[in-house]
Amino acid sequence: MTAVLPPPRPPVAGLLRVQHLTRVENGERLHALLWRAGHDWRMISSAVLGGGIGTRAWVLNAQVSHGYRRTDPERHLAGLARDAGAQGAGTGLMTAADVRAYGHACDGGVEAVVTAGLGVRGWAAAPAESTVAPVRPGTVNIIVALPVALTDAALVNAVATATEAKVQALLEAGYDCSGTPTDAVCVAARTGPGREAHAFSGPRSLWGSRLARAVHGAVRGAASCAP
Repeated sequence: MTAVLPPPRPPVAGLLRVQHLTRVENGERLHALLWRAGHDWRMISSAVLGGGIGTRAWVLNAQVSHGYRRTDPERHLAGLARDAGAQGAGTGLMTAADVRAYGHACDGGVEAVVTAGLGVRGWAAAPAESTVAPVRPGTVNIIVALPVALTDAALVNAVATATEAKVQALLEAGYDCSGTPTDAVCVAARTGPGREAHAFSGPRSLWGSRLARAVHGAVRGAASCAP
């Protein structure tokens, strides 16, 4: 994986500074976003690599080909991160969307970066008989960073809050869906000595409401660029 300078675009400021990377696989130029978070971060994620709850130092959101057929995505992502110089334990997400068209929003110190591929979308509780084979891959990947610590329960609650905000944003953007079958989320919260862990992150809590607004804005931005 070869790192290059980002394209002409205002950089993400604050907590969530993403680096644009490019690589060539099987003759196709693909892109990725890498957030080198560093130390003192606990994350919760549904990602292929580094999912669950734990201390993580980086997050990679890698574009893959529309005909992705590898059966070892965790190993693939780990190799891409290693080639980019990411060190320590991290989290890796995949998408067929062009990650350069990401949405970014912040609210009260919370930041969110979202990439959106919406070629395959639908409702989470769709009847089984209406399910059809997807014709194009799609994924909404959400990465959120909070400047405060959260308890384990609040981290789980934060995932639910981010998901609610995603659905709201998609509906407002004109998409009749709750998401895609392969959506993923990663919520990162600061840790470290002297930091009090907040116990609530629902949409009406102080930090949960900020998270919801940041995710909502970032999803709206990404959805406006989605194919």
